[in-house]
Amino acid sequence: MHADLAPYASRVLSQVTVFANTNAINCFLPEDLGDFLRDHPRIRLCLEEQPSPAIIQAVAAGQVEIGVVAAGPGLAGLQTQPYRRDRLVLIVPAGHPLAGRETVAFAEVLAEPFVCLHAGSAIHTFMMNAAARLGGQLDVRIQVRSFNAVCRMVTADVGIGMVPLSSVSPGRGLAIVHITDDWAPRDLQLCIRSRAALGPAAAALFDHLAGKGGAITAGA
Repeated sequence: MHADLAPYASRVLSQVTVFANTNAINCFLPEDLGDFLRDHPRIRLCLEEQPSPAIIQAVAAGQVEIGVVAAGPGLAGLQTQPYRRDRLVLIVPAGHPLAGRETVAFAEVLAEPFVCLHAGSAIHTFMMNAAARLGGQLDVRIQVRSFNAVCRMVTADVGIGMVPLSSVSPGRGLAIVHITDDWAPRDLQLCIRSRAALGPAAAALFDHLAGKGGAITAGA
């Protein structure tokens, strides 16, 4: 791969376009892309947040080179590679009645006031769709711009939230309740049309991210 990139050493490479879901962008990609760009300072990346179904569609259509999505249906015909393991969990204030529960079904909390990421974020769209499939609608009390802000609002008893486990720092005055729905595990996968069809820069990035697999961990 280093040999393939050598001809481009004297100038900036064509940029690589990556679509990723909210979970990947907020919890894993900052450090992983930072490591990659330190090793390849002349490569430029275009990173865009999208829901997983839209990412899969864009990759299949050749509109984007690399996608980072939640594992699930719709990936047939694409080449995939495991990236990271995570899961969606419910976070509640320490004094909330649900704080003593180990698990909960999403249907049980639809009437609770929620702290959510902003409308248009991939996880906001996912939560709204999950509620609609259950015949309900979320009571969104407030919308914020980051998982850290969701955690802080929940700690302040503004509402409850649903976030990736990797985004929750221990000891924040909130309780973690595991969601029992089958969509809660959020194993992330890389998806591409064809490894052989990637240019040198995109192939280097794909290989770098493919080597970053790991177990679920709570945020530090």
